[in-house]
Amino acid sequence: MPVTTRLATLADISQLNELIALSVRGLSRGYYTPTQIESAIKYIFGVDTQLIIDGTYYIAEAENVIVGCGGWSKRNTLYGGDQHKEIEDPLLDPEYDAARIRAFFVHPDYARQGIGRQIINVCEAAAVSAGFSSFELGATLPGVPLYKVMGYTAVERIDAPLPDGEVLEIVKMKKG
Repeated sequence: MPVTTRLATLADISQLNELIALSVRGLSRGYYTPTQIESAIKYIFGVDTQLIIDGTYYIAEAENVIVGCGGWSKRNTLYGGDQHKEIEDPLLDPEYDAARIRAFFVHPDYARQGIGRQIINVCEAAAVSAGFSSFELGATLPGVPLYKVMGYTAVERIDAPLPDGEVLEIVKMKKG
């Protein structure tokens, strides 16, 4: 099954939010509790429209079906969608800062078929073209194995408190 990538557009947001919820519910079981999953979908996981506006968010499609998404950022935010941010993201300096690898989600029916890896390769190449030489991300627990295989190293465990009292474990990882 050939998978192609393209830049996401604002018109894709509703389909992306559906994919994100489906991905989190399907791939986070066994890593997080059901209440953590639902809380994270409500308060953290969602589309970050700034990535789409910046032209750094990609969609993976197979047979005209969105099977994955992910991006990179030249801005400071490490993780989270629009609902998780309160202010505009300041720009990073590629000479000193690491590009952020952001918001990776794969449809559960297409998991472990190389889609996440394909999107990461596209993102890293684009970030290098923009002058970045290192990368940083906030990984969910189900994403850690993929990022490790892609050369990322865990550097910090972050307990992200959510407004309803739930806490979501995130792993800060770096490469380069």
